[in-house]
This record gives sequence, C-alpha cells and structure tokens, in this order.
Amino acid sequence: MEFPEKVYTETEHKAAKKLIDKGYKHELTVEGEADFKQKVDSILSLINTAGYYDFFRTYIRQIKEIDGLTQLRETEVAIWANKFAVENSVDAASLFIQKAHHMKQYVDGELYYGGISEKKTVEKRIEFLQHLKSKTKDANIKEDCEKLLQQWAESSLAP
Repeated sequence: MEFPEKVYTETEHKAAKKLIDKGYKHELTVEGEADFKQKVDSILSLINTAGYYDFFRTYIRQIKEIDGLTQLRETEVAIWANKFAVENSVDAASLFIQKAHHMKQYVDGELYYGGISEKKTVEKRIEFLQHLKSKTKDANIKEDCEKLLQQWAESSLAP
C-alpha cells in the first residue's frame, strides 16, 4: 500500500493512519530556492541531533518555500514555510517539530487546531528544545535553546 497523495477523505485518512501505525516513514523533500534548501538542511540536522528525525519523517513529507504565512498543510502532509521562518535554525527546528505534532494529532483523529491543541504542541516544542540543548555539543546552539526556553517560560502560552 502506498501513502495517499492527499490525506483529506476518510479513506485517505485511514490509509495514512494504517501505514504510520506500521512504521511508515516519508522520503522527505524540500522545495525552494537554494538558500532556503540550505537553511532547511541545517534545521533537519538539528532535528536529527535532538533524536526527532524519524518522528518528523513519519508525519511530514515535504517542506515547501512559499511567499506567505508559514503553515502546516495537513491534507498535503507538508509544511509551507516562508524565508523568514527558517532564519533562526533552532527556532525553526522547534516550529517544525510543533507542526509535526499537529500533523500527528490530525492523523490520530485528535483535535489538531485551537487552544487545547496549541498548548499540547507548544509543550512538545519546548520538550524538543530541551532535548536539543542536552544533546548538542555546539555552545551556540545550546545558547539559542536556552534563550528560546526562557522566552517560552515568560510567555503566556507556555505550560
């Protein structure tokens, strides 16, 4: 069975869930300008360093550069990101993990938007930053993680 082109209908949703439950991983593709692709490669490297790459490939198939608002496209199993979203690789990696958790909620048939979902996925984003901070050997990345964790601690969205 192949992963559905779109995850929109009930049949497509069930097929996607069945494959993911059996361990399916996407061949991740990146579309965009060379600079965007290079930045996404750095982001994916951080995701791998934190130990989240397989999780990410489970729920995201594509990262596409767009001229608009960065968003998860659930039915396309894709993240559409603008060039500004990938400027800070540590923050972008945590955002991408948050979007992957939204996609997991979507596939699992859970509420994947709104306040309750946002709170759960922000918790996962913070957890990712903590893992990245503990696993990286790069002092600059540790510092970026600490700054972002501090910002989340001061935010009203943080748990």
